[in-house]
Amino acid sequence: MKKTKFYQLIALLIVTILCHLFACKSDSNIQKNEIATLLNRPESIQYGKEWETVQNQYQECVLKLNKNPNDNEAKLQLAQIFTKEARVGGEHGHYYPAVLKILDEVIADEKVNKDLLFLALVNKAGAQLSQHDFKGALVTGNEALKLNNVNAQIYGVMVDANVELGNYEEAVKMSDKMISIKPDIRSYSRVAYLREIYGDVNGSIEAMKLATSAGYPGTEETSWAMLTLGDLLKEYDRKDEAIQVYKEILAMRPDYPFALHAIGQVYNQTEKLDSAEFYYKRSINIIPEVGFYISLAELYKAQNKTAAVSKLNSEILEMLKGDVESGHKMNLEYASFYLDLMNEPNEALKYANEEYKLRPENIDVNRLLAKINVALDMKAEARNFATAAGRTSSKNPELISIIAKL
Repeated sequence: MKKTKFYQLIALLIVTILCHLFACKSDSNIQKNEIATLLNRPESIQYGKEWETVQNQYQECVLKLNKNPNDNEAKLQLAQIFTKEARVGGEHGHYYPAVLKILDEVIADEKVNKDLLFLALVNKAGAQLSQHDFKGALVTGNEALKLNNVNAQIYGVMVDANVELGNYEEAVKMSDKMISIKPDIRSYSRVAYLREIYGDVNGSIEAMKLATSAGYPGTEETSWAMLTLGDLLKEYDRKDEAIQVYKEILAMRPDYPFALHAIGQVYNQTEKLDSAEFYYKRSINIIPEVGFYISLAELYKAQNKTAAVSKLNSEILEMLKGDVESGHKMNLEYASFYLDLMNEPNEALKYANEEYKLRPENIDVNRLLAKINVALDMKAEARNFATAAGRTSSKNPELISIIAKL
């Protein structure tokens, strides 16, 4: 074993012991504040100093909150740590409820200053978006906007909430304000997303390239933007370019599970099934992301591996159930699962209809309903939903395929 590796292990052991001792000494305060645990990252995605920094920041927050349970700055920092860890490690069910609880405490504090209240509202809206509570996110975002209308981050929240609710014209207005305040990785990403929605695929790719070039290489945020760029290229049949982008991510952030999964998707689409399986399994072995399991199950289904599909389907249902129990709205995921993996379009329709009640203007919801109704041979209904899904002139390949069947 190399000395550097040995010293890293010793350092981690010392930190663990100290954390345990501190937890024992401060047990009453921790229980009182109900500070959620920082889950250990899989070793392959600790990324050296990054994980060490996260652990140190977490312990600093715990120390501050045990000294002063009303330290709102520490609470806000803790919520931001948990939000990032939910993205990195895929443990949404553990982190997002904790994030919302912490931020609600800050928001409820009558003594909190305006700036911290604004940040708490913005971060809460972001967590609500991640939990698919889009209406709630819009309400929270509007509250934050009343406190500060010259901050780019709040306009990003407003773009996302309006997009998910199908308020696309309003989303464009919010995006314009965002980029006028701060043209950066976040604002360019929103421009890219909206351009794709409106059928400007080349313009979307161009904006996403601007977003990736505006980010700091190797960070989680930049890697996510690059992943989005790769997914755009993959979606619109520029698969060789997509693979190149995913490999660039892995060069900077080895074992980034979302890039591994995306490479598997490209190989699956190009009939390189052994390679697809390899990359799907690599991503699954790193973090428990339900989408990774679904992709592997779909691959096995295409190969008629009935027993393997059945086992994965049981695991997927348990994961979906866990997400719902933690407050995550999963109607579309359930609908796709029952349609694509279980061959139960009637059951899929129930879930899709529930989501439609919540956001009838969203083109993704309408596209899925069109797909389900095609499977049910309900052509008239499918045609209506397909028309709604195409109202922004979207060039989505799946939508084009659905329309061809009508």
